[in-house]
Amino acid sequence: MKPDDDWPFDQPRHCAVITLQSIANGSEPILHVTHDKDDHGWQFLSLRDADTEEGCVLGLSCVVEMDPSLIQLADMPPGWHAWRESVEHSWNREPSPIEWDNEDD
Repeated sequence: MKPDDDWPFDQPRHCAVITLQSIANGSEPILHVTHDKDDHGWQFLSLRDADTEEGCVLGLSCVVEMDPSLIQLADMPPGWHAWRESVEHSWNREPSPIEWDNEDD
């Protein structure tokens, strides 16, 4: 892990992020990442639809330790998301769909 002054994310290492219990326990890989526009929060998910009961909170650095490829997404702007078909595939990125935008306009 890099020293704090080299931490590439816009949130601190200890920042709480959203993930799934199946990802936290290592039974499922991270295949979808969102960087929320409204609060700059990060979510580390799978490609399947997940129930809210499956959600859990971890520290950002814990998630990066589980999957170091996430460092590649550290510069992803708020309001964007990334996905890949499997851990063997490269990350794809694009702005999140408008319906994901939680801002009140």
